[in-house]
Amino acid sequence: MPDRPIRLSLHNFEERRLEVEMLLGRGQTAVARERLKSLEAAAQGAQQELGRIAELYTRAGRHAEALRCQRGATALSPRDPRVLYNLSAALIAVGELAEAERVLTEVIALDRHDADAYYNRATLRKQTPDHNHVAEILAELDSGDRPASGVAGLCYAVSKELEDLGEYTRAFEYLKRGADARRKRLTYRVEADEATMAAIAQAFDRSRFSPPATPVSGQPAPGFQTIFVIGLPRSGTTLVDRILSSHTDVESLGEINDFALSMMRILGNVADKGDLIERAAAMNFRALGEAYLTSVAGYERTRARFIDKTPLNYLYLGLIHLALPGARVIHLRRHPMDSCLAMYRTLFRMGYPFSYDLTDLGRYYLAYHRLMEHWRTVAPGAMLEVDYEAVIENQEAESRRILAYCGLAWQPECLDFHLNDAPVATASAAQVRQPIYKSSLARWRRYERELAPLAEILVQGGIDIA
Repeated sequence: MPDRPIRLSLHNFEERRLEVEMLLGRGQTAVARERLKSLEAAAQGAQQELGRIAELYTRAGRHAEALRCQRGATALSPRDPRVLYNLSAALIAVGELAEAERVLTEVIALDRHDADAYYNRATLRKQTPDHNHVAEILAELDSGDRPASGVAGLCYAVSKELEDLGEYTRAFEYLKRGADARRKRLTYRVEADEATMAAIAQAFDRSRFSPPATPVSGQPAPGFQTIFVIGLPRSGTTLVDRILSSHTDVESLGEINDFALSMMRILGNVADKGDLIERAAAMNFRALGEAYLTSVAGYERTRARFIDKTPLNYLYLGLIHLALPGARVIHLRRHPMDSCLAMYRTLFRMGYPFSYDLTDLGRYYLAYHRLMEHWRTVAPGAMLEVDYEAVIENQEAESRRILAYCGLAWQPECLDFHLNDAPVATASAAQVRQPIYKSSLARWRRYERELAPLAEILVQGGIDIA
């Protein structure tokens, strides 16, 4: 039974908010959502509280509810640029891109130093000679009073708009300036990620794998309802997610952390990454699978199959194979140079710190490539590999292949993935609401000279970039 609405006070609100955070961390999503409903009812008329509830709804995968709270907060503070910015993010997630652009323009009018607003607005559509913001962004970038912290966002914004206008040399100049500014603010060391992926391969050697147990006659294998879509960010994972979730038997849970969190809850305290990897390789895999399925059960699913589209689950492919033998795993690949460029030209809000330096990118890509080669060797048949370029060039054939692998009957609606109205909370939110387009193929050729250092790293590492 849902909780009764509470009488809101600052102390009471913070206590209940922390409870919801704890429930989400434990994978008790269904209970967390019930608490949020009660908290939202009590927070009416409280702008800051509605905004924080919206953030928790987003974490719980409830984007429509998050938008409702953000609209409520905006009604209470219609001239607050921070409140409006949060509203724009909620609008983007549910596909209201035109309204989001209008709101972001209002944000900038109220606070011309909001670099994130310039960047988000630039990504919502292709800019044109008659309708762009290049002069406006450059004026802010060159102004003497803009905060130093805004350089990255402004540079990424103007780079994206200049690329849309075909000014590739200038676009890359600003892109590099923005990436350099972002990288300087990070303490990231690519060596740590290289060591982690090497340790995963060593711990999950061939001896860890054996043929999966045969299911009891008439019963599906554990995890049969799960479809994992994995790969590097910006490799086409969201596109495949939308194709699959356009099927009437499939829904997407988006980028969730339930698998990694389930693992961490079982393992408990670990000394370091090395200890975590060694203990994970020897853990109770069946218990992990059960914990994960219990966790995702809280998402109030309405269809028989669901997608976990967390790109970096490729790190856990061995665990997924052992814990959920009935699951389907789809690995997205993309041309190495296009893959790296796509990450480099994206200003990620969280994660992916390797994406702001070409040397870091090259080294990280090689480590990822080695790990995927390892999974192919020790767990053959554990995944279907799909090339982004093949999906773009042969949409129907590849869509049919993907559905067949998942044991799903063909539905022509999967070709109209751009009409899928489910929320998208990734950097591809605008792109996947358009039909298939080919302008992203071989994009790296526009910047072949500037990307030469990256190409050299990849070629020396044995990667074919032809």
